[in-house]
Amino acid sequence: MQKLFDEVNSLDKRCYSDFYLSEDILMEHAANGMAQHIQKNFNKKSTIIIVCGSGNNGADGLALSRLLHPDFNVRIYYAKAPKSKMAILQNKRTKSVGVKECSELFECDIVVDALVGTGFSGEFSDELEKLMKQINSLNAFKIACDIPSGINPHGVCAKETFQADVSLTMGALKKSMFLDEAKEFIGKIEVLNLGISRDLYETSSNWHLLDLDDLQLPFRDKKNSHKGSYGHLAVASGQKSGASVISALAALRFGAGLVTLVGYEDEKSLNIPHSLMYSHGVPKNITALACGMGLGDAFSDLELQNFLDNDLPTVVDADIFHMPIISDILKREKLVITPHPKEFISLLKALNIANISITELQKNRFKYCEEFCLLYPHVILLLKGVNVIIGHKDSFFINPHGTSALAKAGSGDVLSGLIASLLAQGFEPIDATINASLAHTTLSCKHLGADFTLTPDDLIDNIKML
Repeated sequence: MQKLFDEVNSLDKRCYSDFYLSEDILMEHAANGMAQHIQKNFNKKSTIIIVCGSGNNGADGLALSRLLHPDFNVRIYYAKAPKSKMAILQNKRTKSVGVKECSELFECDIVVDALVGTGFSGEFSDELEKLMKQINSLNAFKIACDIPSGINPHGVCAKETFQADVSLTMGALKKSMFLDEAKEFIGKIEVLNLGISRDLYETSSNWHLLDLDDLQLPFRDKKNSHKGSYGHLAVASGQKSGASVISALAALRFGAGLVTLVGYEDEKSLNIPHSLMYSHGVPKNITALACGMGLGDAFSDLELQNFLDNDLPTVVDADIFHMPIISDILKREKLVITPHPKEFISLLKALNIANISITELQKNRFKYCEEFCLLYPHVILLLKGVNVIIGHKDSFFINPHGTSALAKAGSGDVLSGLIASLLAQGFEPIDATINASLAHTTLSCKHLGADFTLTPDDLIDNIKML
């Protein structure tokens, strides 16, 4: 698990004041980190174009050019003349060792974006937008210095944003790198050391990035146990019963001792898998609930109230967010909600938090997650997306490990089942949500077929491979 920051200028200034490290020292270490990455991964004499802007991002690029020269065939392209104090200084140093310039872009092995970095806001000028199109069209490996130019501090991307294969970011991870639309441009991420341990450079943060090795599976370490030792989950089975079956099967495969579908249809007509049970009411020994997946209007208000007439740990999803009962459900303790963006804006509107479009939400995902969790601190929020956001009180976690393979009907039902399974087994709601989300994305990463072939059945079957 790694910390995320809105900005790192304050962390740099702390290095100056507390650790007596100058701006120059930090910049040299940043450039050295980039140089080491290139030296490790590319052959000497590779042709490299470093596109430099006028500020300190450009200064980082200039320092890099000096460190690579003459082992690599380096050329500097000045998008703008050096203007900041450090850019002017690094330009002098670069010229003193004889690094060459180029007045036009040309095909090369590597192109480094040192145009604007974290200082970007708004849109590029017509001239720079044209330049960015040219850079992105090059058939070269693309490296972003700190962050791809075109991503603003809030993670919103310009019309033309640098399409990095790798982003070599300085000192610490920036939250802006993990807005959904940024994932198209950010590439792989490597954090560079600035001359001081990351533990010392970083301060406290309420936002964290989940790593795959943070996953804690529900291993069974009790020898004297039985199916009841691992919980009994009740899943509401509604109008589209397939969704609830998917969730139930995922829950069973993920360790729940028993799983019962609760509904009001004729059991014989549903073709329920033999491993699942079916009931017209909530069994007495239930340890957790899951509700909403494919629910539709199969439950009357009274039946839904009866299903939820308890204080059991609960995960809710899908149709439930459009029902009036959601305001009562949100009063529950040990509650996990898993909306996708359309469901979340419906929920925000119903709760009088905000009346916004999906576009507005996607540009301000962090903000609206924080606002919801401030008003409902007892609820665990999992906002689905390319980068999943999990919020509880004032703590937030981003899971960036999902793949496009999960863009398939039923994937979210599997996720709900995984969360519900851990709730039934006694995990705390925040731990159940984090670990289920990591398991879900890990399953997509482990899929061996083409990404478009993944189905919910594949996800469930591959749980045994975790």
